[in-house]
Amino acid sequence: MSTPYPFTAVVGQDDLRLALLLNAVSPRVGGVLVRGEKGTAKSTAVRALAALLPPVDTVTGCRFSCDPADPDPRCPDGPHDGTAVVGRPARMVELPVGASEDRLVGALDIERALAEGVKAFEPGLLADAHRGILYVDEVNLLHDHLVDVLLDAAAMGASHVEREGVSVRHAARFLLVGTMNPEEGELRPQLLDRFGLTVEVAASREPEQRVEVVRRRLAYEDDAASFADRWAGAEEELRERIRVARALLPSVVLGDGVLRQIAATCAAFEVDGMRADIVMARTATALAAWAGRTEVLAEDVRQAALLALPHRRRRNPFDAPGLDEEKLDRTLDEFAEQEQEPEPAQEQKQEQEQGQEPQEGPEDPDPDTDPDGGGGGPGGGGGGVPPQRDPNGPAAEQDPQEQQAQPADSTDGAPAPQGPGGGREQQAVAAAEPFRTRILSVPGIGEGAAGRRSRARSEHGRTTGSRLPRGPLTRLHLAATVRAAAPYQRARGRGGPGLVVRRDDLRQAVREGRESNLVLFVVDASGSMAARRRMSAVKGAVLSLLLDAYQRRDKVGLVTFRGREAELALPPTSSVDAAAARLERLPTGGRTPLGAGLLKAHDVLRVERMRDPSRRPLLVVVTDGRATGGGADPVALASRAARLHAADGTAAIVVDCEAGPVRLGLAGSLAAELRGTAVTLDELRADAITSLVRGARGGPAAGSPARTPARTPAAAGASGSFRTDRRAA
Repeated sequence: MSTPYPFTAVVGQDDLRLALLLNAVSPRVGGVLVRGEKGTAKSTAVRALAALLPPVDTVTGCRFSCDPADPDPRCPDGPHDGTAVVGRPARMVELPVGASEDRLVGALDIERALAEGVKAFEPGLLADAHRGILYVDEVNLLHDHLVDVLLDAAAMGASHVEREGVSVRHAARFLLVGTMNPEEGELRPQLLDRFGLTVEVAASREPEQRVEVVRRRLAYEDDAASFADRWAGAEEELRERIRVARALLPSVVLGDGVLRQIAATCAAFEVDGMRADIVMARTATALAAWAGRTEVLAEDVRQAALLALPHRRRRNPFDAPGLDEEKLDRTLDEFAEQEQEPEPAQEQKQEQEQGQEPQEGPEDPDPDTDPDGGGGGPGGGGGGVPPQRDPNGPAAEQDPQEQQAQPADSTDGAPAPQGPGGGREQQAVAAAEPFRTRILSVPGIGEGAAGRRSRARSEHGRTTGSRLPRGPLTRLHLAATVRAAAPYQRARGRGGPGLVVRRDDLRQAVREGRESNLVLFVVDASGSMAARRRMSAVKGAVLSLLLDAYQRRDKVGLVTFRGREAELALPPTSSVDAAAARLERLPTGGRTPLGAGLLKAHDVLRVERMRDPSRRPLLVVVTDGRATGGGADPVALASRAARLHAADGTAAIVVDCEAGPVRLGLAGSLAAELRGTAVTLDELRADAITSLVRGARGGPAAGSPARTPARTPAAAGASGSFRTDRRAA
């Protein structure tokens, strides 16, 4: 619709609205990342914010929106001296998930640059968003190199384009807003740190509030113009308040005591680097200006911490976001009390100078022992700040260990880790400490989504060859272009130095990088795996592989089998923390329907191949190889299911979980049926001495002559058996 939804008509979502408004007051806060499920007004609120921003004056004819009062001296369209001024509304530019790097940063017309010697630069979305809003929906689905470019430009306030010896630089200062659904995958911690603020949003559970959301949305869809008119007064008041806060911002005083509170808070929560301190200081200053004050108070520091620190505390993808508010209040109270005691400190100094023993005053409450934390901290909001806490949002972290395991079926003679039904259930077995694993890659060269696992043809990576362009030329192979043009120079009338290059001489560079894969885990949860020590080791190994999949930007899925059937515990997703949560609650017990698990995995991979044919799968089966359930002949069923995967050419690895002095070697037989490789838990470690696979022909692992069978032509090539890559580990 041409009429945007009014910002003041958004129901609830106080934290989201406040974070956006603070960035509107002070763009130096660094943008905001909005995390939450679909249908929670994330996109609606961001698009509505653009209408509240003051209009901007630009130099007439400048494609980079230079400010007439302070033009960019290095603007590609400059210099701007004495030029006309034109006003326009602030822009909101949306970056699509499938955008290319050229669309983001701009592109040089390489053909014109070579053939005509003209530097023809077409600005990208970063130039369009200058002095406005750049909105990235589903930012967690962007390729890593695009996110890196985007956040670098946001941090430096400029975009640099370097292509084939031609350099262009232009200003790019904008309010960066990203939205994401955590179920579709997480951003790397390094990228999370580049967003100034983060907000967790969730749909309200209050019936009256939900009714109001529906009522307003239907009224807007029926007549958007009339609905906007009803909120025009509130919109103008909010727009005026933003202008007043922007004007007041330079006058806000950030005292030394407040800075000490900020520093102590960041240190208490063990935040890496200094960006958190700077963002908190800027956010607290913006909060004071928004409240109409020229002095930053402790409540501003508290609210700034709740917005700026939760996403910076994540050490790995399995850490739940959030902040311990009691710890925050204790830290703020402790340093507030130190700041408010200058007189006793001065008296002690005078007594020491006179040679007297200082008199001890009342001790500060110990934050580790005082249950009240020094009397508690200030509540959210205050000093003119609007309501800032969503009562329906995630209030605190929930430890997955607190969730009790489901009762297990009967086992194959192994002790069950859970109590019988109706009795007191034991907690799920905790995973062992994760470790760094070898990289497991699919042989051949693919063409899947950019990642860090298997070899693939991509736009980024090392140059391996050249070809004729298929469409616009994006990456020039200079040497191949010269070789193509050289034989025709005399026919083109070139007798002296120089080279005449025509369009049909141009060659596109072929590059090889890394792709991400679909890693499908098939985990045996039967009674033979239910021994506490063994299941702990198994969970630790799968958790380690999940962490490796997160780092290599893979999609992951989880199939479990126990009792009589297999279950798709987690459909393929980019959210490895969701897989880790399902693994933590994994119930165990019952017989071992190995064939059912492999058949379920085959169905999952068949559907995923139709959805994304370019993404190659890697099957990881975690079992001891026993097949004792799932039909009249479970061993034959498992063998047939394994051969189905082999016929599809699926790269496979079997993690052998068999323990004890006497081993049957059933996992090795299963790997032979899959035309894959069997490895033990110890061999998964990156520091293991044993080489799992030798060479492209899949030779046997040292000490395991029967573990790597010869591969058939169907299993070789782009979708053959997995291999390990020592150099990339």
